[in-house]
Amino acid sequence: MTQQVHRLLDIMATLRDPARGCEWDRAQTFETIVPHTIEEAYEVADAVERGDPADIRDELGDLLFQVVFQARIAQEAGLFAFDDVAAAIADKLEARHPHIFGDADMPGGMREERWEAIKAQERASRGAQSALDGVAVALPALSRAEKLQKRAARVGFDWPDTAGPRAKVVEELDELEQAPPEERLAEAGDLLFAAVNLVRAHGLSAEDALRAANRKFERRFRAMEDLAEGGFESLSLEEQEELWQRVKRGEAAGEGD
Repeated sequence: MTQQVHRLLDIMATLRDPARGCEWDRAQTFETIVPHTIEEAYEVADAVERGDPADIRDELGDLLFQVVFQARIAQEAGLFAFDDVAAAIADKLEARHPHIFGDADMPGGMREERWEAIKAQERASRGAQSALDGVAVALPALSRAEKLQKRAARVGFDWPDTAGPRAKVVEELDELEQAPPEERLAEAGDLLFAAVNLVRAHGLSAEDALRAANRKFERRFRAMEDLAEGGFESLSLEEQEELWQRVKRGEAAGEGD
C-alpha cells in the first residue's frame, strides 16, 4: 500500500481509539455509517456529472473514507480488515476477466453475456436459488426495478419488443385512475414499474433518463423564476404556463443557432 493509504488507515484507527479517539467516530456501527456511504456515492456521481475534477477527487476521497471506516469497524470485531476488502475485489476482478488474467488464448473483449454468466456462477456458489438473488434491497427504487427486470429477462421473462411494455403502461395508467384510495399506492407502483420496463425496452437506463429529466425541469423552472423577476408565486397558473412555453421556445431557438 502507498504511504497515503497507510496514513488514512492510521487516522481511522486514531479516530476509533477508545482512549483518545473522536466520540462521534467511536460511536458508529455498520448500520449508522451506511446512510453516509450512500450519500457519498451520490456526491461522487454529482461531481462526475458536473465534470469538476477537483470535486471528483475530493468526493472519491470521502467515499474511500467510508470503505476504510466500515473496514475498521469490522477489524475491531475480528471479522476482516481493509487488506481483506482489497484482496476480495482483486480476486473477483481477476476471476471475472479470465481472458486477461487467465487463458491468454481466450477471445478478448468481455462481452456482457460472459460477465453475467460469471456473476451467475458466483451467486450460485453462494447458494443463490433465484435469478433475483443478490439485487440489493437498499438500491434506489428506480434502479432496483431496472435490475430486477434485467435479471428476469436473462431467464426469458421479458417482452420481445416495445409493444408489450407500452400496452402495460397504458393498462396500469387506467388502473391507477380507477383505483379506490386504499389501492392507489399499489397501482402507482405498478405504473412506475411498467414505465421502467418500457424505457428499458427502448435500450435506455430509466435512472439516466429521469436524472436528465430532473436537470431539464430544474433548468427550465429556474429560468421561469428569472423571467418573473421575483414575482413567480403571484402569477396565475396560465401565466406560469406561458413562461414555461417561453423558456421552451428559447431553448429550441438556442439549439438552432
